[in-house]
Amino acid sequence: MAFFFYTGIIVQDLDRSIKFYTEVMGMKLLGRMKNLYTNGEFAELASREGELPYLELNWYADKKAYTNGDELDHLGFLVQNAYEELERLEKLGVQIAQRPYETKNHVIFFAKDPDGIWFEVLSKKHKDAIPKNVNL
Repeated sequence: MAFFFYTGIIVQDLDRSIKFYTEVMGMKLLGRMKNLYTNGEFAELASREGELPYLELNWYADKKAYTNGDELDHLGFLVQNAYEELERLEKLGVQIAQRPYETKNHVIFFAKDPDGIWFEVLSKKHKDAIPKNVNL
């Protein structure tokens, strides 16, 4: 069973967006890191520290033009085992947008919903990294 983990949106200026969501909306910055896979950077924010779901702000260095309406980047679902979930989704005929890849802490792949909206499926390599309020 998948747990709705976060919503990722594309932002034009990561610093400006972090300032807005923390100072104006009262969210807490959980972390900010470079993303070598997208040549960009992302930040994770939550309404209350340690609680899910969270908001992921994505900035892509290579994205020069922004069209209003392009801001939704993807949805994120946390699963126990990404490879097993990939197999399950493929059997159901779900279109896989990007095959699994591994980072230091995660196994990640992307698929598309019936309207073509991307969603990320990820599993943590270290089970102690799964938030305590998530039951997978």
